[in-house]
Amino acid sequence: MAESVVGFLINQLSTLLSQEITLLGGLKSDVQFIKDELGSMKSFLREAEAKEDNDSQLQEWLKQVREVAYDTEDVLDDFTFRFARGYKDGFCGKAGKIYNSIKNLKARHQIFLEIKDIKARVGEISARHQRYQALYGTQDRGFSSSRQANADFDIRAQSLFIEEAQLVGIDKPKAELISKILDDHSQLKVVSVVGMGGLGKTTLVKKVYDDAAVKKQFQSHAWITVSRNFQFRDIIKNLIQYLYNEIRQPVPRQVESMDVLMLSEFVRDFLQERRYILVLDDVWSIDAWEAIKCVLPDCNTASRVVLTTRIADVASASCLGSLDFVYRMEPLSDRESWTLFCNRTFQCNDCPPNVEEVAKKILKKCEGLPLAIVAIGGVLALKDKEKTDEWEVILHGFGGEADGSGKLDRIKRVLLLSYNDLPHYLKSCLLYLSIYPEDYPIDVDDILLKWIALGFVEEKEGITSTDIAMRCMKELINRSLIQVKSTWDDGRLNKCGLHDFLREILVSKSKEQDFTTVATKYYTRWPEKVRHLAIHNFTDNPQEFSSLNCLRSVVIFGYEDPLTTTFLSKFLHGDPKLLKVLQLDGAKLDNIPKQVFKLFHLRYLSLNGTGVRIIPKSIGKLQNLEVLSLMETNVTELPVEILKLRKLHSLWLGGWGDYSNEFANWGCKCPLGIGKLICLENLTNIEADSDKIVREIGNLMQLRRLSITKLRREDGKELLSSLLRLTYLQELVISCSKEDEILDLQHSVSPKLEFLTRLILKGRLERVPQWVTSLQSLRILWLDNSRLREDENVIGSLGHLPNLVSLSLYRAYEGETLCFEVGGFQKLQHLELVQLTRLKWVRVEEESMPSLRSLRLGDCKLMQELPSGIQNLTRLEYLGFYEMSDELMHKVLNLDKRSEDYQTISHIPQVVIGQWIDGRWEGTFL
Repeated sequence: MAESVVGFLINQLSTLLSQEITLLGGLKSDVQFIKDELGSMKSFLREAEAKEDNDSQLQEWLKQVREVAYDTEDVLDDFTFRFARGYKDGFCGKAGKIYNSIKNLKARHQIFLEIKDIKARVGEISARHQRYQALYGTQDRGFSSSRQANADFDIRAQSLFIEEAQLVGIDKPKAELISKILDDHSQLKVVSVVGMGGLGKTTLVKKVYDDAAVKKQFQSHAWITVSRNFQFRDIIKNLIQYLYNEIRQPVPRQVESMDVLMLSEFVRDFLQERRYILVLDDVWSIDAWEAIKCVLPDCNTASRVVLTTRIADVASASCLGSLDFVYRMEPLSDRESWTLFCNRTFQCNDCPPNVEEVAKKILKKCEGLPLAIVAIGGVLALKDKEKTDEWEVILHGFGGEADGSGKLDRIKRVLLLSYNDLPHYLKSCLLYLSIYPEDYPIDVDDILLKWIALGFVEEKEGITSTDIAMRCMKELINRSLIQVKSTWDDGRLNKCGLHDFLREILVSKSKEQDFTTVATKYYTRWPEKVRHLAIHNFTDNPQEFSSLNCLRSVVIFGYEDPLTTTFLSKFLHGDPKLLKVLQLDGAKLDNIPKQVFKLFHLRYLSLNGTGVRIIPKSIGKLQNLEVLSLMETNVTELPVEILKLRKLHSLWLGGWGDYSNEFANWGCKCPLGIGKLICLENLTNIEADSDKIVREIGNLMQLRRLSITKLRREDGKELLSSLLRLTYLQELVISCSKEDEILDLQHSVSPKLEFLTRLILKGRLERVPQWVTSLQSLRILWLDNSRLREDENVIGSLGHLPNLVSLSLYRAYEGETLCFEVGGFQKLQHLELVQLTRLKWVRVEEESMPSLRSLRLGDCKLMQELPSGIQNLTRLEYLGFYEMSDELMHKVLNLDKRSEDYQTISHIPQVVIGQWIDGRWEGTFL
């Protein structure tokens, strides 16, 4: 974490030195000294952190580095808070400057002293840094790579302790890998096994490698552990040693004096005419693979390379050939997990009834990770089976067993290998996820905005911060550290999460470094210098808020007691003046306390689901605000002062109805001049009830997501003209104000919208706009209340959208027959037909919708027959009937297995009958 904090601070210091030179005055040289000294230590910090667990002196030094970096950041943010704020023009502005200059003389002197003190501390820390470099390694690397490689190897050797228990769930993947290795192709073939640490990749590959049939197939066999600190020369020499040991001959003496090029040629010559199998265990980079690949000859001897890695990109890069194969390691199933758990814990397949309930709760936390199951089983095997309270202690104190103090220390070190390998900016992103409750589905769009607001995302010229944040998210997924919980129909990330074991480790690490603190109803105190505070199940009796002046973010999840305006005011009196993120979703607030508008550094403010009605004029004081979220509140209009927020890039307004009452969604009035907020990328539910507002939307040329309500028929052409300018738009929602209002979107003006992937149109359409049918990137289309006539050929006009994967027609069609013609909808995977009140027949022709996976029919009361030609949908996995006609529901429920209707749907794995309950479809599988 010290590396991450220092890296972040160096970027901040660079910005300050380039932009605030006049404000720094005589402090410039001191700030430059701090930056230079910290920069000289940065390369040493990564490897120092990897070794700190084994060295208390190094641990203390890293703590000092971390604390001085935090203190420097605090002083700089306080400096900006006091001296970098703008003033009004005119007499009042001049008077304000004079008043504040007198008022801040003392503050400037105080900051001057603090900077001097930090400079002295950094000097002392730097001197100790030089001593540690001399003690632990070279000036450049800090530690020798061989020492680190040996440490990594020891941890990997420990990971194989899964052999202590009976292996489960390994037979099928083992057979699959052996079949790929022993096929009859003569070319060199690469097989990569990829997955998160602890899944058993090494164990699986070892079983394959040791299999008699595999051993017999090859003349030469070698197993090389690559590890994070890859040294090519060492790898090649180890490989040569392995090959000569196998033939029981000494390695030629000249090998020791060979350079890298000569060693490579030596290996190539040795393997040239041999059929070999080489295992490269634990590969961490594409560079490592590319270097090793160059020494491996392909002489059509049917040789094989098997590679294990935690990183998806490495697996993909190693398997570019047509014969190559990537095997993605999955967690154990519930049944396999239970078998492994019982074997490890009870040495049999039976669990004592008195501990079964708590045992299953503990097992759930392992989420199918074999290493975790074996580790926790080893802990529980030593507990008294008659004392369930001891098992409850393990369940509720899960993090305590993973903080390095017990038997679970081994899995901690295995998982921390992935964490330690992260670049500094990704460590902050990952650690911040420890604020979320266990099993909490983390909204991807929201966490990206938090990362940006907190400065975890490094800015790069020509790339938006949102794109950079998404790269960070995908890199953490790629490294098997973040799990994808759900995606949208078009493949975009929706929800993500952490494995429970990894989360506990991150919570522990964050807590020990005062990075994040989680307060609960059981634990209501937090460290004096906590930087990120999460409150789970808020209760109105936490500690006194005497010192919050280091706090950067506050996020509340759930409420035991209502969080009131009075309490929030009391909290803000604790002086969290450096706060950047404030999320109070669901709080019982009638208004926003005035103290919020004194938070100069605030960049993210979320009040979703609160009772707030009015946004006061003082919102204009939050000039650094980037995200303002007011979804599901009672705010119906924004003040003109919102236009002062020139850094705002996300403005979430209004709310959504549901299927049963689509026109219950509402918007929010924005002042004229909204087009001045040119940094906006997300703007939802803005009321477009005047041609001027519609015209101004065209000035927001950075928009990627736009949702407008109350569009009038006469403003349709103006909207299309505005859309012409929104070339980056990816999502668009247009709705009119009344159920009978017509969306007039068919004009000679035709927006290109080449990046648009999602389109929702809510309102009557006289025909499908021609520009819609030419959207080459469109993946999701939702037509609601369109009431298109049968003679408009709706399906024919949409069937040739080349990338459409999801189509929803809600009250969108008034014909009796829907025909999906030959060749149409080639990529469509999801189809919904809901409340088509006149629809009687659906016909699916051959070669139509060849990719369709799910079909949902809802509240189409006149349909009495199954869709004709449904047997042509050979990839259909899900067929749902919801609130359909009694005749159709009865027919589906009572299908005779010998009937023709049964035969048409017998190939579909999931057939469901259900209804709309509490805002969602509920069904029963047949």
